[in-house]
Amino acid sequence: MKRILITGAAGFLGSHLCDRFIKEGYYVIGMDNLITGDLKNTEHLFKHENFEFAHHDVSKFVFVPGQLDYILHFASPASPIDYLKIPIQTLKVGSLGTHNLLGLAKAKKACMLIASTSEVYGDPKVHPQTENYWGNVNPVGPRGVYDEAKRFQEAITMAYHTFHGLDTKIVRIFNTYGPRMRLNDGRVLPAFIGQALRGEDLTIFGDGSQTRSFCYVDDLVEGIYRLLLSDYHQPVNIGNPSEITISQFAEEIIRLIGINQKVIYKDLPVDDPKQRQPDITRAREILGWEPKVSREEGLKITYDYFRNLSKEELYKSKHRFE
Repeated sequence: MKRILITGAAGFLGSHLCDRFIKEGYYVIGMDNLITGDLKNTEHLFKHENFEFAHHDVSKFVFVPGQLDYILHFASPASPIDYLKIPIQTLKVGSLGTHNLLGLAKAKKACMLIASTSEVYGDPKVHPQTENYWGNVNPVGPRGVYDEAKRFQEAITMAYHTFHGLDTKIVRIFNTYGPRMRLNDGRVLPAFIGQALRGEDLTIFGDGSQTRSFCYVDDLVEGIYRLLLSDYHQPVNIGNPSEITISQFAEEIIRLIGINQKVIYKDLPVDDPKQRQPDITRAREILGWEPKVSREEGLKITYDYFRNLSKEELYKSKHRFE
C-alpha cells in the first residue's frame, strides 16, 4: 500500500485531498497545526483504518516513521485575512516548512508535490497567465508575505530537483471553491454567500471590473492527482479559465440565492490583482486535464453546504477576526 503525507490536511483543499487518496487506496497521514485548519474537515476519516492524523507544525522538524512514497505540501494560510494576521507563520511554512519536507522526501526517496498559487504572478501584466510568465509581485507590500513565500517554495523545490534529483511537482492553484471553505476566509465567494445568508449587502472592493476564474474543488483535486502521478517537473497551472468580473459574479450570487440585497462598493485593497485567468494549455497537453464542473453547478453545491451551517457558525464567520 502506498503511503502519502498530506500537510494542511485539516484545511479546505487538504481535507479533500485526504478523501481522494483514501478513495484511491492509499494510506494517508494527515498533518496540520490547526492554525487555520479545522478538525471538522477530517473527522469523518478518523475511524478509517488507512488514515492517521498528526497535530504538528511543519515549520519545525518533521519525522514520519516507516515507508513514505509521496508528500503533498498544502500547509499554508491561503486567504488575505489569514496571512495579513499571521505574516511570519505564512513565511515560515513556505520556507522552513518546505525545506523540512524536502529533506524528508529526500530521506524517504519520496515524490513531493508543492501547492503553489496564481499569486506568484502578482498583479499580472500578461493575460491570461501562462507558466512562463515571471510575474509582477511587490515583495514588500501587504500580500508579499504570501506571494514571496510561494515563490521561494517553488525555487527551493526546483533546487532539490536539479541538485539532488528529487522527484518534485509544482501546481499553481487558481481560485478554487467548494464545501469546507471558511465563510470568513476573506475571499470573494464565501464572503458574498456569507453576507447573503446573513441578510447583509454584498461588498465589492474596487469598481467590480477586476476578474477572477473559479474552479470547483473536485476538478482541482483531479488535476493535482494527475500531476502527482505524471513525470512532469515544471510548474503547471490548475484552474478554470472561465473568467468573470466581480460585479458579474455578485449578480450570479444574487440570482442563485434569490435575494434583493444591494451591492456596495469599498476601496480596493493594496496590490489586489486586477485580472486572474489561467492558461491551462500545459495541463491539457501533459495531463489530459480540464475542468468539468460548471460554475452554476458548483455554486449550487457550495451554497447548499453553507446554507446548512448553523446560525452560530454563520455569526462567528463574520466576527472571528474582528
